[in-house]
Amino acid sequence: MMADKNNNNMIRIRGAREHNLKDVSLDIPRDKLVVFTGVSGSGKSSLAFGTLYAEAQRRYLESVSPYARRLFNQMNVPEVDSIDGLPPAVALQQQRGGASTRSSVGSVTTLSNLLRMLYSRAGDYPEDQEIIYAEGFSPNTPEGACPECHGLGSVFEVTEKTMVPDACLSIRAHAIASWPKAWQGQNQRDILVSMGYNVDIPWKDLPQKDRDWILFTEETPTVPVYPGYTPEETAKAIRQKRTPDYMGTFIGAKPYVLKTFSSSQSELMKKRVSEFMISTPCPVCEGKRLQRAALSVKFDKKDIAEMSRLSLSSLSAIVGKHARNNGKREKQVVKQRICADILSRISVMLELGLGYLTLERTTPTLSPGELQRLRLATQVHSNLFGVVYVLDEPSAGLHPADTRALLNILDKLKAAGNSIFVVEHEIEVIRHADWIVDVGPSAGAHGGQILYNGLPGGLKNIADSLTSRYLFSAAGKNRSANRQTTGKLSIGGATRHNLKNISVEFPLGLLTCVTGISGSGKSSLVSHILVELVAKGLGQDFQVLPVNPADDYHAEVSAPVQGKIISGLNNISRLVVVDQKPIGRTPRSNLATYTGLFDHVRKRFAETPLARKRKYDAGRFSFNVAKGRCPRCQGEGFVMVELLFLPSVYTPCPVCDGTRYNNATLEVTFKDKTIAQILELTVDQARNLFDEDPQIYRSLDILREVGLGYLRLGQSATELSGGEAQRIKLATELQKIQKGSSLYVLDEPTTGLHPADVERLMIQLNKLADAGNTVIIVEHDMQVIAQSDWVIDIGPGAGDEGGKIVYAGTTEGLRRCTESKTAPFLAHYIAEVTADRS
Repeated sequence: MMADKNNNNMIRIRGAREHNLKDVSLDIPRDKLVVFTGVSGSGKSSLAFGTLYAEAQRRYLESVSPYARRLFNQMNVPEVDSIDGLPPAVALQQQRGGASTRSSVGSVTTLSNLLRMLYSRAGDYPEDQEIIYAEGFSPNTPEGACPECHGLGSVFEVTEKTMVPDACLSIRAHAIASWPKAWQGQNQRDILVSMGYNVDIPWKDLPQKDRDWILFTEETPTVPVYPGYTPEETAKAIRQKRTPDYMGTFIGAKPYVLKTFSSSQSELMKKRVSEFMISTPCPVCEGKRLQRAALSVKFDKKDIAEMSRLSLSSLSAIVGKHARNNGKREKQVVKQRICADILSRISVMLELGLGYLTLERTTPTLSPGELQRLRLATQVHSNLFGVVYVLDEPSAGLHPADTRALLNILDKLKAAGNSIFVVEHEIEVIRHADWIVDVGPSAGAHGGQILYNGLPGGLKNIADSLTSRYLFSAAGKNRSANRQTTGKLSIGGATRHNLKNISVEFPLGLLTCVTGISGSGKSSLVSHILVELVAKGLGQDFQVLPVNPADDYHAEVSAPVQGKIISGLNNISRLVVVDQKPIGRTPRSNLATYTGLFDHVRKRFAETPLARKRKYDAGRFSFNVAKGRCPRCQGEGFVMVELLFLPSVYTPCPVCDGTRYNNATLEVTFKDKTIAQILELTVDQARNLFDEDPQIYRSLDILREVGLGYLRLGQSATELSGGEAQRIKLATELQKIQKGSSLYVLDEPTTGLHPADVERLMIQLNKLADAGNTVIIVEHDMQVIAQSDWVIDIGPGAGDEGGKIVYAGTTEGLRRCTESKTAPFLAHYIAEVTADRS
């Protein structure tokens, strides 16, 4: 069913070719809730974000000055012939919180600004204290920040004990552990020899004066260095004024740590030196980040730091009292109006199930779904009219109980005269749509077509639509548990965030789902407590907390994990955490390199007759090695062009035309394809090409089985969604020989997946469990929960109202648990599946 082309209230798209879209044309109604559906990689986002939103942004930016334009993070100009009837657009995409711990829930929602204004104008000041302006209540301003910790709340100490853990070692034997072990550390030791220090006696036997100078001096003397000389030979060479190998500049051990931590571009280097830094609450502000004068001002008997640490639910109750108390005096009027504004903003967030968050919660600790819903709440309060809101899976990370509240918010935005365009897989959201655009039929090169564009009911007649299967019948499997547990992993005293001293047992050898509403404590239990305790018990180096100690001043980040493993660890050989973090941060990292697949492909190229004749090894076919890559772009495939007053743009390298390789390397072919052409193939295409190579074929087949057949082998890590990165990691694990005693932990693996792709994912996860491994999943998707062997439900509510084990047992038993908020949705889903089969 197509829209009426004569209707003026339509957005008309003609010839859209962005990414995999196949020259599509369609009309979409305005002022409606329009849901874009289709399997992962079908082209939904290319149409909604890459075409519609990108064109709306381009038109807006044409109206502003070139100087202002460069301040925007611009999208590419979409490939489309024309779009008519397109209003201004606001995009709310899935994205991780920024890296800065100074960005918080309060700053994203502007609630912190209002709270600072409230304390400034309506706070209770001590006698004789002058009024403090709003910026004086912010830890991010010179006026407000504690002078001792500069508004971080923590101070960092580097001590002799942290830098020299074993005082019995000599300097030559690496007593100063904070110095690098490679050349730079050797350089510092050689410099000390030239300066006459004894580097061969135990550290503890050096005079305290010498130890203090070596560790803490700010001096940076430059002296002649003679590598390989003994101390005696060095002293003689200095006396004779022989020409040194080089002049070396000394840097104290502590200054080296602080300089590396503050200025190094390498996360590995930062992580290494952070091990020698001790983070402690600031003794002046006691971790509250503000000057004492600001902390002396109270509202409702609390200072602003204490107020910012309350959950949004608790904060709502406090400001609610004052929002209803009218008065005629200036302070009373100000208090009432600011509190009423705060209350109205928070009410939308509570409706979206975010009442467990605190204002000081930092954005790096938020999930993409939480961040998007916070921004959505802010938009609702802005009261814009005539705008197109483009949302990317707003139901991500939401329990079904919270999804209904989300739909109410979207309805409010629509009722205010806006158009709501949603890219979504959640069946409940699709059912709520006024209009459906189904893209497919499958992913990548096999997608990019409009299967259906019209009212929801008409989709039922589209045979090629996978969405139709799940929308109008309860497709999917309800697994009957037939695996037997091989034991239990018991944890006692588990404490973190809202989990308080709980005990829990995870059955081994089964697939377990940990469920509960958003903010109930699922991730705290699984991704933090379970992972950290098991990793520590197995001696695995797995870091849950941020590398940066400066990130640790927030309770949400640095709250210590408490608890112990009581039994069952001896039955686990290794821990595998399959998370949604990027597989790399630069375009040089891609699907082929991460999975190890590219190593085998390069070996095949090195075995070709021409490569053997020229004596090319496998390294020749790496775009990271100088001998094979293009010298102009250094194997990047593109070059940056700087434009005055405009953002820099990237264009294909003029020398290699974006292939990354030099001409000599590209002369070698395998089955008539160059190494660059291999990287441009999709997983599906490459699978057919390497069908006679078992090792490569198996890797590609597993990638296809987890629903990634549409990705290109050379697809940059920076272009992958969190869900795609997670499935690449899963596929990499599935390639390994299963020993049957691993523990796999996944946090919401269905994020970004169409129900058809969830089925494929479950096949792979069930294979892991069938091989005797333990699989533990944090999940909201009923399709996954219904197939699990065991369920642990956390709750019953969020934040302070959650953090308890509501239920632990089979899915059948959960359906009858009256306290569980998951139970009614699971019961409804299973009833649908049962009715559909009968």
